[in-house]
Amino acid sequence: MTVKRVLFLCTGNSCRSQMAEGLVNNDFKGQIEAFSAGTDPHGLNQKAVEVMAEIGVDIANNSSDHLSLYEKQHFDYVITLCGDANEKCPLFFGGTKRLHMGFDDPPQAKGSDKEIMETYRRVRDEIRNQMGSFFQSELDS
Repeated sequence: MTVKRVLFLCTGNSCRSQMAEGLVNNDFKGQIEAFSAGTDPHGLNQKAVEVMAEIGVDIANNSSDHLSLYEKQHFDYVITLCGDANEKCPLFFGGTKRLHMGFDDPPQAKGSDKEIMETYRRVRDEIRNQMGSFFQSELDS
């Protein structure tokens, strides 16, 4: 079986795309190789690192990369996770299945520390559920 490659795109490549990369690499190890990048990367979000560690997925050493790093590489899927990245996704990913799966942006959450962390956990779990369903059906077909 050929390992599929997926690139997750967000604006900052700090939270949602990092969580998606970590989850897919963990949940589909040996079947899918995930990467992430941003249109305007600005470093790894420490709250994202923390909520991923809670479920045993270590993204602490991930890097926040600009999507130009991947422009000459082939991906089976390019998935945008925020509207801004969806609008700015370049056309150099020709021949790739390109999808948009939007999720709330946890760094925009308001409230107490506990409420903010619950937002991070909810989005993490939503990403895991949606990617799990999507990639399982893709691999089964």
